[in-house]
Amino acid sequence: MPPSPVLRRALRLIRRLLVAAIVVGVVALAALPRGRYLVRAAVEEGRLLWRRRPIAELVADPATDAATRAKLALVLDARRFALDSLGLRAGGEFTTFSRLDRDTLVLVLSAAYRDSLAFRTWWFPVVGRVPYLGFFDFDEARREAARTDSVGYDAVLRPASAFSTLGWFDDPLVPTTLALDSLALAETVIHELVHTTYYAPGEAVFNESLANFVGARGAERFFRARGQTEAASEVARRWEHELVLGAFWERLHARLDSAFRAHPGDRPARLAARRAILDAAARTLRDSVAPRAGLDAARLARIRLSTASVLTGRLYRTGLPLFEGALAQAGGDVVAATARLLALAKANRDDPYDALRRAVGAAPAR
Repeated sequence: MPPSPVLRRALRLIRRLLVAAIVVGVVALAALPRGRYLVRAAVEEGRLLWRRRPIAELVADPATDAATRAKLALVLDARRFALDSLGLRAGGEFTTFSRLDRDTLVLVLSAAYRDSLAFRTWWFPVVGRVPYLGFFDFDEARREAARTDSVGYDAVLRPASAFSTLGWFDDPLVPTTLALDSLALAETVIHELVHTTYYAPGEAVFNESLANFVGARGAERFFRARGQTEAASEVARRWEHELVLGAFWERLHARLDSAFRAHPGDRPARLAARRAILDAAARTLRDSVAPRAGLDAARLARIRLSTASVLTGRLYRTGLPLFEGALAQAGGDVVAATARLLALAKANRDDPYDALRRAVGAAPAR
Protein backbone atom coordinates (compact mmCIF):
# COMPACT_ATOMS: atom_id res chain seq x y z
CA MET A 1 0.00 0.00 0.00
CA PRO A 2 1.55 3.33 -1.11
CA PRO A 3 2.09 6.02 1.55
CA SER A 4 -0.57 8.68 1.89
CA PRO A 5 0.05 12.24 0.57
CA VAL A 6 0.47 13.48 4.15
CA LEU A 7 3.10 10.82 4.88
CA ARG A 8 4.95 11.59 1.62
CA ARG A 9 5.08 15.28 2.52
CA ALA A 10 6.33 14.42 6.00
CA LEU A 11 9.07 12.17 4.59
CA ARG A 12 10.16 14.88 2.12
CA LEU A 13 10.34 17.39 4.97
CA ILE A 14 12.43 15.03 7.10
CA ARG A 15 14.86 14.41 4.20
CA ARG A 16 15.22 18.15 3.59
CA LEU A 17 15.85 18.81 7.26
CA LEU A 18 18.52 16.08 7.35
CA VAL A 19 20.24 17.49 4.25
CA ALA A 20 20.08 21.00 5.70
CA ALA A 21 21.54 19.79 9.00
CA ILE A 22 24.42 18.04 7.17
CA VAL A 23 25.15 21.14 5.07
CA VAL A 24 25.08 23.40 8.13
CA GLY A 25 27.33 20.97 9.99
CA VAL A 26 29.88 20.83 7.18
CA VAL A 27 29.90 24.63 6.81
CA ALA A 28 30.34 25.08 10.56
CA LEU A 29 33.07 22.44 10.62
CA ALA A 30 34.88 24.03 7.69
CA ALA A 31 34.95 27.38 9.52
CA LEU A 32 37.30 25.91 12.14
CA PRO A 33 40.98 25.04 11.47
CA ARG A 34 40.55 21.40 12.50
CA GLY A 35 37.28 21.28 10.60
CA ARG A 36 38.93 22.54 7.41
CA TYR A 37 41.61 19.88 7.83
CA LEU A 38 38.99 17.12 8.20
CA VAL A 39 36.92 18.40 5.28
CA ARG A 40 40.00 18.48 3.02
CA ALA A 41 40.95 14.96 4.11
CA ALA A 42 37.41 13.76 3.40
CA VAL A 43 37.45 15.36 -0.06
CA GLU A 44 40.80 13.74 -0.92
CA GLU A 45 39.65 10.34 0.36
CA GLY A 46 36.50 10.73 -1.74
CA ARG A 47 38.61 11.39 -4.83
CA LEU A 48 40.67 8.26 -4.21
CA LEU A 49 37.55 6.16 -3.75
CA TRP A 50 35.88 7.66 -6.82
CA ARG A 51 38.86 6.84 -9.06
CA ARG A 52 39.16 3.19 -8.01
CA ARG A 53 39.59 0.53 -10.65
CA PRO A 54 39.89 -3.19 -9.85
CA ILE A 55 43.51 -4.36 -9.84
CA ALA A 56 42.49 -7.69 -11.39
CA GLU A 57 41.02 -5.73 -14.30
CA LEU A 58 44.27 -3.80 -14.74
CA VAL A 59 46.32 -7.00 -14.64
CA ALA A 60 44.15 -8.47 -17.40
CA ASP A 61 44.25 -5.27 -19.48
CA PRO A 62 46.71 -5.67 -22.43
CA ALA A 63 47.37 -1.92 -22.23
CA THR A 64 49.06 -2.38 -18.83
CA ASP A 65 52.81 -2.68 -19.30
CA ALA A 66 54.52 -5.87 -18.14
CA ALA A 67 56.43 -4.32 -15.21
CA THR A 68 53.30 -2.67 -13.80
CA ARG A 69 51.27 -5.85 -14.33
CA ALA A 70 53.84 -7.86 -12.34
CA LYS A 71 53.79 -5.43 -9.42
CA LEU A 72 49.99 -5.27 -9.39
CA ALA A 73 49.84 -9.07 -9.34
CA LEU A 74 52.35 -9.05 -6.48
CA VAL A 75 50.04 -6.78 -4.46
CA LEU A 76 47.17 -9.23 -4.86
CA ASP A 77 49.45 -12.14 -3.92
CA ALA A 78 50.82 -10.36 -0.83
CA ARG A 79 47.30 -9.44 0.21
CA ARG A 80 46.14 -13.04 -0.18
CA PHE A 81 49.12 -14.26 1.84
CA ALA A 82 48.41 -11.72 4.61
CA LEU A 83 44.83 -12.98 4.91
CA ASP A 84 45.24 -16.71 4.31
CA SER A 85 48.59 -17.33 6.02
CA LEU A 86 49.15 -14.51 8.52
CA GLY A 87 45.52 -14.41 9.65
CA LEU A 88 45.06 -10.68 9.02
CA ARG A 89 41.65 -9.22 8.13
CA ALA A 90 40.57 -6.94 5.34
CA GLY A 91 37.56 -5.80 3.40
CA GLY A 92 38.36 -4.57 -0.08
CA GLU A 93 41.70 -2.96 0.81
CA PHE A 94 44.34 -3.28 -1.93
CA THR A 95 41.94 -4.83 -4.45
CA THR A 96 41.61 -1.57 -6.41
CA PHE A 97 43.97 1.08 -7.79
CA SER A 98 43.48 4.86 -7.83
CA ARG A 99 45.56 7.32 -9.77
CA LEU A 100 46.96 10.52 -8.24
CA ASP A 101 47.47 13.98 -9.71
CA ARG A 102 50.88 14.34 -8.02
CA ASP A 103 53.98 12.32 -7.19
CA THR A 104 53.56 12.48 -3.38
CA LEU A 105 50.53 11.05 -1.61
CA VAL A 106 50.68 12.91 1.70
CA LEU A 107 53.09 14.86 3.91
CA VAL A 108 53.12 13.81 7.57
CA LEU A 109 53.88 16.28 10.36
CA SER A 110 55.20 15.17 13.74
CA ALA A 111 56.22 17.53 16.53
CA ALA A 112 57.73 17.31 19.99
CA TYR A 113 58.65 19.62 22.86
CA ARG A 114 62.27 20.74 22.65
CA ASP A 115 63.08 20.21 26.32
CA SER A 116 61.13 17.01 27.01
CA LEU A 117 60.48 13.72 25.27
CA ALA A 118 56.80 14.19 24.59
CA PHE A 119 55.01 14.29 21.25
CA ARG A 120 52.59 17.01 20.46
CA THR A 121 49.39 15.05 19.82
CA TRP A 122 46.11 15.62 18.01
CA TRP A 123 42.81 13.99 18.91
CA PHE A 124 40.43 12.45 16.39
CA PRO A 125 37.34 10.27 16.70
CA VAL A 126 37.91 6.49 16.64
CA VAL A 127 41.74 6.59 16.59
CA GLY A 128 42.09 8.77 19.73
CA ARG A 129 45.25 10.82 20.20
CA VAL A 130 47.87 10.46 17.47
CA PRO A 131 51.37 11.97 17.22
CA TYR A 132 51.11 12.99 13.58
CA LEU A 133 48.99 14.85 11.05
CA GLY A 134 48.78 13.92 7.38
CA PHE A 135 48.38 16.76 4.85
CA PHE A 136 47.16 16.50 1.27
CA ASP A 137 47.72 20.26 0.97
CA PHE A 138 51.52 20.46 0.95
CA ASP A 139 51.69 24.25 1.28
CA GLU A 140 49.48 24.02 4.36
CA ALA A 141 51.74 21.26 5.71
CA ARG A 142 54.80 23.49 5.38
CA ARG A 143 52.97 26.43 6.95
CA GLU A 144 51.83 24.26 9.86
CA ALA A 145 55.37 22.92 10.34
CA ALA A 146 56.71 26.49 10.42
CA ARG A 147 54.01 27.56 12.88
CA THR A 148 54.78 24.55 15.06
CA ASP A 149 58.50 25.40 15.11
CA SER A 150 57.76 29.06 15.87
CA VAL A 151 55.84 28.26 19.07
CA GLY A 152 58.61 26.16 20.60
CA TYR A 153 58.29 22.66 19.20
CA ASP A 154 60.66 20.64 17.05
CA ALA A 155 58.83 19.68 13.87
CA VAL A 156 59.50 16.90 11.35
CA LEU A 157 57.78 16.84 7.96
CA ARG A 158 58.11 13.69 5.85
CA PRO A 159 56.38 12.12 2.84
CA ALA A 160 54.36 8.92 3.19
CA SER A 161 53.67 6.57 0.29
CA ALA A 162 50.64 4.87 1.89
CA PHE A 163 48.13 5.20 4.71
CA SER A 164 45.27 3.22 6.21
CA THR A 165 41.73 4.27 7.11
CA LEU A 166 41.69 1.29 9.51
CA GLY A 167 39.00 -0.55 7.62
CA TRP A 168 36.52 2.32 7.48
CA PHE A 169 37.00 2.45 3.71
CA ASP A 170 38.33 -0.05 1.20
CA ASP A 171 41.68 1.69 0.74
CA PRO A 172 42.96 1.50 -2.83
CA LEU A 173 46.54 1.01 -3.94
CA VAL A 174 48.01 4.33 -5.10
CA PRO A 175 50.92 5.13 -7.47
CA THR A 176 53.24 6.22 -4.67
CA THR A 177 52.94 2.77 -3.08
CA LEU A 178 53.22 0.99 -6.42
CA ALA A 179 56.45 2.94 -7.09
CA LEU A 180 58.19 1.09 -4.23
CA ASP A 181 60.42 -1.81 -5.15
CA SER A 182 58.80 -5.24 -4.98
CA LEU A 183 60.17 -6.05 -1.52
CA ALA A 184 58.97 -2.81 0.06
CA LEU A 185 55.67 -3.10 -1.81
CA ALA A 186 54.83 -6.50 -0.30
CA GLU A 187 55.97 -5.30 3.12
CA THR A 188 53.76 -2.18 2.89
CA VAL A 189 50.67 -4.18 1.91
CA ILE A 190 51.12 -6.46 4.94
CA HIS A 191 51.95 -3.49 7.22
CA GLU A 192 48.77 -1.63 6.31
CA LEU A 193 46.61 -4.73 6.69
CA VAL A 194 47.92 -5.11 10.25
CA HIS A 195 46.31 -1.73 10.94
CA THR A 196 43.06 -2.93 9.41
CA THR A 197 43.17 -5.99 11.66
CA TYR A 198 44.19 -4.26 14.89
CA TYR A 199 44.50 -0.66 15.99
CA ALA A 200 44.43 0.44 19.64
CA PRO A 201 43.25 4.06 20.03
CA GLY A 202 45.96 6.24 21.56
CA GLU A 203 48.68 3.58 21.15
CA ALA A 204 50.27 4.79 17.91
CA VAL A 205 53.81 3.70 18.90
CA PHE A 206 52.75 0.10 19.55
CA ASN A 207 50.46 0.03 16.52
CA GLU A 208 53.19 1.20 14.14
CA SER A 209 55.98 -0.90 15.66
CA LEU A 210 53.83 -4.04 15.55
CA ALA A 211 52.90 -3.36 11.91
CA ASN A 212 56.56 -2.71 11.10
CA PHE A 213 57.56 -6.08 12.58
CA VAL A 214 54.75 -8.11 10.98
CA GLY A 215 55.22 -6.31 7.67
CA ALA A 216 58.92 -7.15 7.51
CA ARG A 217 58.89 -10.68 8.90
CA GLY A 218 55.66 -11.44 7.03
CA ALA A 219 57.17 -10.24 3.72
CA GLU A 220 60.21 -12.42 4.35
CA ARG A 221 57.95 -15.46 4.86
CA PHE A 222 55.90 -14.47 1.78
CA PHE A 223 58.91 -14.46 -0.54
CA ARG A 224 60.27 -17.70 0.90
CA ALA A 225 56.89 -19.34 0.28
CA ARG A 226 57.18 -18.24 -3.35
CA GLY A 227 60.64 -19.80 -3.66
CA GLN A 228 62.27 -16.35 -3.96
CA THR A 229 65.06 -16.98 -1.47
CA GLU A 230 67.21 -14.03 -2.56
CA ALA A 231 64.27 -11.64 -2.13
CA ALA A 232 63.53 -13.13 1.29
CA SER A 233 67.16 -12.74 2.35
CA GLU A 234 67.18 -9.12 1.23
CA VAL A 235 64.00 -8.42 3.25
CA ALA A 236 65.71 -10.00 6.28
CA ARG A 237 68.80 -7.85 5.71
CA ARG A 238 66.71 -4.69 5.57
CA TRP A 239 64.98 -5.76 8.79
CA GLU A 240 68.39 -6.07 10.45
CA HIS A 241 68.94 -2.44 9.45
CA GLU A 242 65.67 -1.54 11.17
CA LEU A 243 66.85 -3.29 14.34
CA VAL A 244 70.12 -1.32 14.26
CA LEU A 245 68.23 1.95 13.85
CA GLY A 246 65.77 0.96 16.57
CA ALA A 247 68.63 0.35 19.00
CA PHE A 248 70.19 3.73 18.10
CA TRP A 249 66.95 5.64 18.68
CA GLU A 250 66.32 3.74 21.95
CA ARG A 251 69.79 4.64 23.30
CA LEU A 252 69.49 8.27 22.23
CA HIS A 253 66.04 8.49 23.81
CA ALA A 254 67.43 7.11 27.09
CA ARG A 255 70.30 9.63 27.12
CA LEU A 256 68.00 12.57 26.52
CA ASP A 257 65.51 11.33 29.10
CA SER A 258 68.26 11.01 31.71
CA ALA A 259 69.59 14.51 30.94
CA PHE A 260 66.14 16.10 31.13
CA ARG A 261 65.43 14.38 34.44
CA ALA A 262 68.72 15.71 35.83
CA HIS A 263 67.54 19.31 35.29
CA PRO A 264 63.89 19.51 36.45
CA GLY A 265 62.41 22.94 35.86
CA ASP A 266 65.66 24.33 34.35
CA ARG A 267 64.84 24.79 30.66
CA PRO A 268 68.16 26.47 29.65
CA ALA A 269 70.11 23.58 31.20
CA ARG A 270 67.86 21.06 29.47
CA LEU A 271 68.32 22.74 26.09
CA ALA A 272 72.10 22.88 26.56
CA ALA A 273 72.23 19.19 27.46
CA ARG A 274 69.98 18.39 24.50
CA ARG A 275 72.30 20.17 22.08
CA ALA A 276 75.41 18.40 23.37
CA ILE A 277 73.75 14.97 23.25
CA LEU A 278 72.31 15.49 19.77
CA ASP A 279 75.65 16.75 18.41
CA ALA A 280 77.41 13.65 19.74
CA ALA A 281 74.63 11.42 18.41
CA ALA A 282 74.94 12.96 14.94
CA ARG A 283 78.59 11.89 14.83
CA THR A 284 77.69 8.39 16.03
CA LEU A 285 74.96 8.14 13.43
CA ARG A 286 77.32 9.21 10.66
CA ASP A 287 80.40 7.23 11.64
CA SER A 288 79.03 4.06 13.25
CA VAL A 289 75.30 3.51 12.77
CA ALA A 290 74.88 4.54 9.13
CA PRO A 291 77.25 1.90 7.71
CA ARG A 292 75.50 -0.85 9.71
CA ALA A 293 71.99 0.42 9.00
CA GLY A 294 72.35 0.78 5.25
CA LEU A 295 71.99 4.57 5.30
CA ASP A 296 73.51 6.16 2.22
CA ALA A 297 74.79 9.74 2.22
CA ALA A 298 71.60 11.17 0.72
CA ARG A 299 69.31 9.49 3.25
CA LEU A 300 71.66 10.37 6.10
CA ALA A 301 71.66 14.03 5.08
CA ARG A 302 67.85 14.14 5.45
CA ILE A 303 68.01 13.21 9.14
CA ARG A 304 68.06 16.34 11.31
CA LEU A 305 68.39 15.24 14.91
CA SER A 306 65.88 16.79 17.30
CA THR A 307 63.49 15.59 19.99
CA ALA A 308 60.88 15.16 17.26
CA SER A 309 63.16 13.05 15.06
CA VAL A 310 64.09 10.87 18.07
CA LEU A 311 60.43 10.22 18.88
CA THR A 312 59.56 9.73 15.20
CA GLY A 313 62.45 7.29 14.83
CA ARG A 314 61.08 5.29 17.75
CA LEU A 315 57.50 5.52 16.50
CA TYR A 316 58.02 2.55 14.18
CA ARG A 317 60.86 0.86 16.07
CA THR A 318 60.00 0.73 19.78
CA GLY A 319 60.49 -2.63 21.46
CA LEU A 320 61.46 -4.46 18.28
CA PRO A 321 63.58 -6.96 20.27
CA LEU A 322 60.41 -7.85 22.19
CA PHE A 323 58.65 -8.74 18.95
CA GLU A 324 61.73 -10.70 17.94
CA GLY A 325 61.53 -12.47 21.30
CA ALA A 326 57.96 -13.52 20.54
CA LEU A 327 59.17 -14.82 17.17
CA ALA A 328 61.95 -16.82 18.85
CA GLN A 329 59.47 -18.31 21.33
CA ALA A 330 57.34 -19.36 18.34
CA GLY A 331 60.32 -21.22 16.89
CA GLY A 332 60.77 -18.65 14.14
CA ASP A 333 57.20 -19.17 12.90
CA VAL A 334 55.97 -15.69 12.00
CA VAL A 335 52.39 -16.95 11.55
CA ALA A 336 52.25 -18.25 15.15
CA ALA A 337 54.09 -15.18 16.47
CA THR A 338 51.66 -12.82 14.70
CA ALA A 339 48.64 -14.63 16.11
CA ARG A 340 50.08 -14.48 19.63
CA LEU A 341 51.05 -10.81 19.37
CA LEU A 342 47.59 -9.84 18.12
CA ALA A 343 45.93 -11.82 20.91
CA LEU A 344 48.14 -10.18 23.55
CA ALA A 345 47.47 -6.71 22.14
CA LYS A 346 43.70 -7.19 21.94
CA ALA A 347 43.55 -8.48 25.50
CA ASN A 348 45.66 -5.59 26.85
CA ARG A 349 44.70 -2.52 24.83
CA ASP A 350 45.56 -0.09 27.64
CA ASP A 351 49.21 -1.20 27.80
CA PRO A 352 50.11 -3.77 25.14
CA TYR A 353 53.85 -3.34 25.73
CA ASP A 354 53.49 -4.33 29.37
CA ALA A 355 51.68 -7.49 28.31
CA LEU A 356 54.38 -8.22 25.76
CA ARG A 357 57.18 -7.76 28.31
CA ARG A 358 55.45 -10.11 30.75
CA ALA A 359 54.90 -12.69 28.03
CA VAL A 360 58.34 -12.54 26.44
CA GLY A 361 60.55 -11.49 29.35
CA ALA A 362 63.58 -9.24 29.06
CA ALA A 363 64.48 -8.67 25.45
CA PRO A 364 68.09 -9.37 24.47
CA ALA A 365 70.30 -6.33 24.06
CA ARG A 366 71.55 -5.59 20.55
